[in-house]
Amino acid sequence: MTQSSATTPPGAVSRPCDAAAESEQLPSPARRKVLKGALAAAGLVLCLRQSGRVALAGAQKYGAAGEPGGVVDNPLVFVAIHPDNTVTVTVHRPEMGQGIRTSFALVVADELEAEWPQVRVEQAPADQARYGNQDTDGSRSMRHFFEPMRRVGAAARMMLESAAAAHWGVPVSEVVAERQKVWHHGSGRKLSYGELAVQAAREPVPEAAAVRLKRPEQFRYIGKSSSRLIDGADIVAGRALYGIDTRLEGMLYAVVARPAVLGGKLAHYDAQAALAVPGVVKVVEIPSHPLPALSYPLGGVAVLARNTWAAIKGREALKIRWEEGPNRHFDSQRFETELQQAVRRPAKVVRDQGDAMGVLREAGRRIEAEYYLPFLAHASMEPPAATARIVDGHCEVWAPVQDPQGTRDLVTGLLGLKESDVTVHVTLLGGAFGRKSLADFAGEAAVLTKAMGGTPVKVTWTREDDIRHDYYQAVALERLEAVAGPDGLPVAWLHRSASPTEDATFEAGAEGEDSSEYGMGMINIPFRIPNVRLEIPGVPAYTRIGWFRSVYNIAHGFAIQSFIDELAHAAGRDPLEYQLALIGPPRRIDPRTLSDEWNYGESPQRYPLDTGRLHAVIERAAREAGWGRSLGKGRGLGLAATYSFMSYAAAVIEVQVGAGGKIDIPRVDIAFDCGPQVNPDRVRAQLEGSCIMGLTVARYGEITFRDGRVQQSNFNDFPVLRLPESPRDIRIHMQPAGFEVPLGGVGEPGLPPIAPALVNAIFAATGRRIRRLPLGTQLADWRA
Repeated sequence: MTQSSATTPPGAVSRPCDAAAESEQLPSPARRKVLKGALAAAGLVLCLRQSGRVALAGAQKYGAAGEPGGVVDNPLVFVAIHPDNTVTVTVHRPEMGQGIRTSFALVVADELEAEWPQVRVEQAPADQARYGNQDTDGSRSMRHFFEPMRRVGAAARMMLESAAAAHWGVPVSEVVAERQKVWHHGSGRKLSYGELAVQAAREPVPEAAAVRLKRPEQFRYIGKSSSRLIDGADIVAGRALYGIDTRLEGMLYAVVARPAVLGGKLAHYDAQAALAVPGVVKVVEIPSHPLPALSYPLGGVAVLARNTWAAIKGREALKIRWEEGPNRHFDSQRFETELQQAVRRPAKVVRDQGDAMGVLREAGRRIEAEYYLPFLAHASMEPPAATARIVDGHCEVWAPVQDPQGTRDLVTGLLGLKESDVTVHVTLLGGAFGRKSLADFAGEAAVLTKAMGGTPVKVTWTREDDIRHDYYQAVALERLEAVAGPDGLPVAWLHRSASPTEDATFEAGAEGEDSSEYGMGMINIPFRIPNVRLEIPGVPAYTRIGWFRSVYNIAHGFAIQSFIDELAHAAGRDPLEYQLALIGPPRRIDPRTLSDEWNYGESPQRYPLDTGRLHAVIERAAREAGWGRSLGKGRGLGLAATYSFMSYAAAVIEVQVGAGGKIDIPRVDIAFDCGPQVNPDRVRAQLEGSCIMGLTVARYGEITFRDGRVQQSNFNDFPVLRLPESPRDIRIHMQPAGFEVPLGGVGEPGLPPIAPALVNAIFAATGRRIRRLPLGTQLADWRA
């Protein structure tokens, strides 16, 4: 077992943590798993044979097994052991700051009995047939691949033990792998993993049922915070390579003028002035594609130059006339009125329990509120960027993409190539939040390298390109109505959620949230309310809608948790006590009884909605924050709690509101239950990041449209939270859990409770309700 067939991309620095794997490409129809044995000459590879385990046809598939590519758990795919005794773990999920390269490696290393300083990481190229599902979204990388990666490491350990036993001619029961050596009990003889690698790779791969996993008390790295971030030193030193850092010999640099309105097309352009800009080499038209948008490039005119600045100046010199298409009149302010009208009339019923409408009709008094959240852009720190070249009919792409196989499929289709003739090297992602799941920018690079005869081309998006041509988080208007009983708890609940669907990006004419979208925190409310009615109006999309961190949980969580706070105050009850009473005693609820057939793609038996765990994080956050303590004028505590991506999160935010609505946040307490924490340090970091991003959404996030055009352009008019505005103290309280509990998601569940906790705290401090995000200047007239 030695190093795999990966090579370092031209122009990249060759280091253990940065290699972009370039390897034999296998065809990848969905969920196909191929058994393909291969032994390398001298210095054999633990990496070219794939698992033949296939689920029974027709069986209900959950988790990764239900995703394209499914699960591959063969050590010959993921582990390489070198003669110098170093271990390389191939990570098939893209790294965008969530720490998956470290977390997957430490899981494999733990079960393998490898020494952490000897572990290296190699990034897999796009190839779901070989590696299993690679689409990195939905907070599911560790949730889906913790057990498979454990099996990878444990199976490799068993193969090393078998090789050592064969070498010494002793029963395998007499040998044991520990700390990157295999020992013989009787004689004390030992062999390093590097010495055994070639023979071990010839050993049969154990069947899944025969793999001998560690007991949790034997873990050395899993669940501990002692393992260094495997990319940390390179990131801090500026050596880590992101997509925007790619450089190839002879490369041209491109920027693209795209239609400002979705569905717009190029009518005419004059490139004479652009071609006169020093450094500009060529101007190329990129064809547009008819709607729906999918992940195709938007089309337009590309300027290719010797450097990015020349390309930008050349683009500024272009004279372009556009046919602006069917969305040219879209105005987000008028659309808000359309959303208001939609939530004020009956719509498609998705959950109907009891007789909510009858109770609402007969009630003498009802409590009602509407909550608005605007479109949002992702604005990741690294804007989209991709590099492509074609050599001898083979296209290579270097890009920071969340869906490597989707990118490969896109390029294959755009260029008319066979899949085996396209390689996608996945770089580090400088943030993504769902934007880089759709790789239109990589498609642009592929089209341009073809236009230039295969010359390498890097496409760079400016911040203005990024904000004005995003796949946006959908605008939402949420209407809630309730009738309270004698104890102030609701006896009837009506919720209408009007929001464009992401499906409209893929299916012409799709309107209103689909079952996965209203399945995010709306349909699965676990409250003890006898009469519940949930409705989804059909509203259209006039721009590209995409995945955003926590997606529709943001709007649903904001509205529901704000409304609960309003109900509590209307009842004259403490919001903490009220919410706990509304949830009721501990129950494990089959989500299907709540009309939730999606359940994030997970088994309802394995992942019921556990109100006891939700109850516990609320109590923990409140206790740690000192809920009920006396605060001065203009200060308040706000509480919110949400369940998303199989995890439970509660936040208590302390706020101080000064003159003119100046917001100061002394402290945030977040209690979190994701089941067992594989890499606690990364869990903590993700929750801290979710807090900052949630506060950005609450205070500043807003994209508006006029005449079909996005009105924002950069951080001057689409600001993000800056350091002086950030909470002075973010305290993370992780709920303990044993490894008998299935893992929940981490990257997204910390975000939904932040905005409602903030506005609830503002109400506690000022008596003013914030039902519209962003907060902006709504408190400008406040006098402390």
